[in-house]
Amino acid sequence: MENVRPDLNWVINQRSNPDLSLCKELFSPETARLARRFHRQIPGFQMSPLLALPNLAQMFGVGGIWVKDEAVRLQLNSFKVLGGSYAVYKYIKSRLNLENEEISYAEMTSPEIRQKLGRITFATATDGNHGRGIAWAAQKLGHDCVVYVHAETSKPRIDAIRSYGATVKIIEGNYDNAVRQISIDADKNGWVVISDTSWEGYTQIPVWIMQGYTSMMSEIQEQFAGQGITRPTHIFVQAGVGALAASVIGYYHALFGSDAPKCIVVEPDKADCLYRSILAGDGEPHTVSGNLDTIMAGLACGEPSPVAWKILKETACCFITCPDYIAAKGMRIYATPLHGDPFVVSGESGAVTLGALIQTLRENGLEELRDFLKLNQDSQILFINTEGNTDPLHFRRIIWEGSNPVPKEYWTDS
Repeated sequence: MENVRPDLNWVINQRSNPDLSLCKELFSPETARLARRFHRQIPGFQMSPLLALPNLAQMFGVGGIWVKDEAVRLQLNSFKVLGGSYAVYKYIKSRLNLENEEISYAEMTSPEIRQKLGRITFATATDGNHGRGIAWAAQKLGHDCVVYVHAETSKPRIDAIRSYGATVKIIEGNYDNAVRQISIDADKNGWVVISDTSWEGYTQIPVWIMQGYTSMMSEIQEQFAGQGITRPTHIFVQAGVGALAASVIGYYHALFGSDAPKCIVVEPDKADCLYRSILAGDGEPHTVSGNLDTIMAGLACGEPSPVAWKILKETACCFITCPDYIAAKGMRIYATPLHGDPFVVSGESGAVTLGALIQTLRENGLEELRDFLKLNQDSQILFINTEGNTDPLHFRRIIWEGSNPVPKEYWTDS
């Protein structure tokens, strides 16, 4: 049943006997091990930190708040490079007919491999971070890259993509228009599309991208083990087309089965295609149209990835949508930590999940959601800061100038 409010809407997934077969097929521990082994070979690659915010957790009455900080990943300010680079690696292996063999990063960048492959043009559509990751990977491997962005993409995000040698083309409309156009143009020009969303006849590369993200979850589990924690009890994960959410949630259900954490998907209320899909109740993905006007640029997607949706409809326990000011509030909480907690630089798409948790814990009228989630002093809650300061001007407007303020009736008094 849908619960509609001015500040936060949610719907509980009523699946009583979820099918975990696809999770186990795509996100096994062995898959994560192979992805992580590839990423470790990349020069400069390091494990990103899992940060504890114990004082914030105490303030809001939960056992632990943990943030996987992807803002420092390979100095690219986002987690996206994990999926893009792994998909490029898997594509190159396939093109060389070496699917069942391991190729080192050094071999991939060798003159011999480049000569066998010829000059490849990798192409993608993006709101910013994914395109930057593909441009980086293409440049490192000595290939070309073309990136389509929609008309509302900010100049800093476009400049960041171009800084890695990619050709950027601005497409009228929203992100989904850019996705459709890159597919058409890639067919005409012989480009290789590396997209994190899937469509009919195009599923393998999006799966490889999602599998690339499992390096991050493997790191998280290793880091939790160092703290004596078997697994988080709750995961709040943001979603655009759903690729990241499906990989995070799919990994934990492949690893823990019915003992997996409670997994909550969070979207912007102006781009809530997954929320609308679960609400429809027919098991099919549904599209949200319009300009998808949200500050959460990385989540401004109107069409779910069908592959991701197959996983999320079985495994996510709850879908939440948030207005922009909740994301802005999350950014400010990260940027102004309680004494003793770490400072976290988080962009709009990276911070919305923390904002959603705080709103859930403190807002009157959300008792039913709190009861369902069973958030208490035993809860160990995981967030993924998916991006850092990818748009400095907008970041300053929110943190310095107070853009997108929380309405007074929703202020937190703690």
